[in-house]
Amino acid sequence: MKITLAAIPYYWPRSEVVDFYARLCRANIDVVYLGESVCSKRSEMTLDDWLAIAAELQRAGKEVVLTSLALITGRNELQMMKRICAQGLQVEANDTATVQQLHELGQPFICGSSINIYNAPTLQYFARLGMRRWVVPVELAGPDLAALLAQTTHANPIETEILGWGKLPLAYSARCYTARAHNRPKDACKKICIDYPRGMAVSSQENTGLFTLNGIQTLSASAQDLRALLPQVRSAGVTHFRVVPELDLQSSFFDALEANISGDAQPVTIASDACNGYWFGAAGMTYK
Repeated sequence: MKITLAAIPYYWPRSEVVDFYARLCRANIDVVYLGESVCSKRSEMTLDDWLAIAAELQRAGKEVVLTSLALITGRNELQMMKRICAQGLQVEANDTATVQQLHELGQPFICGSSINIYNAPTLQYFARLGMRRWVVPVELAGPDLAALLAQTTHANPIETEILGWGKLPLAYSARCYTARAHNRPKDACKKICIDYPRGMAVSSQENTGLFTLNGIQTLSASAQDLRALLPQVRSAGVTHFRVVPELDLQSSFFDALEANISGDAQPVTIASDACNGYWFGAAGMTYK
């Protein structure tokens, strides 16, 4: 099983982004996703900046994938998506417009978790368009995933990636919660997201963590953590274990994860605030 690092979901200053990838350039990571998937206004990093980081990661032996927006709403965003697809690198398509563009280019691609694939015919449909790997939608339970892959992998192998550690991307909206929370219209948000490098925590009236708001994106309040369930994850047919970036992520985390995957270390204990419910077919925020 390979270890992947998802694209950074938050809006970090350019220096933080550069330092993050420099720190993890030689970590135990097989695949690194780069780029902006949440909001096109987050302009700290240009496409040339991402390509420079991609080149450095490739020199360190990493497989690099450019990512695309999950919600394309304007002409400029459409043009940027086409520029990303034209770079000759692998692309994670997070919406079907990107899938169409990559299919027309004859370029294999990866489907992100925001593309709804919940059954074998849909998986095979995207495979015929050129999909070589897919990221499992966060709500798909482990037994359902295993049953789905059992119908497809023997005749037409497809790499399968699961969000193994990190906050779950639950939803996207045309409106921006972070701007609204500061009483700003979306068009004049002044990029307030940069003040929330871990997202904006939202609690219930019982003061229980409920969500993390990240601009137009809604994340779970806590992280899904499937490290202790690696045997079940592997037996379901998963080939890639995804980690979602957080500011304090260090190389030692990936060393320990690699040891867990290879069987050289004891399984980790699930954090008490982990939200692994979806894997068991329960409510997503449930701890298991």
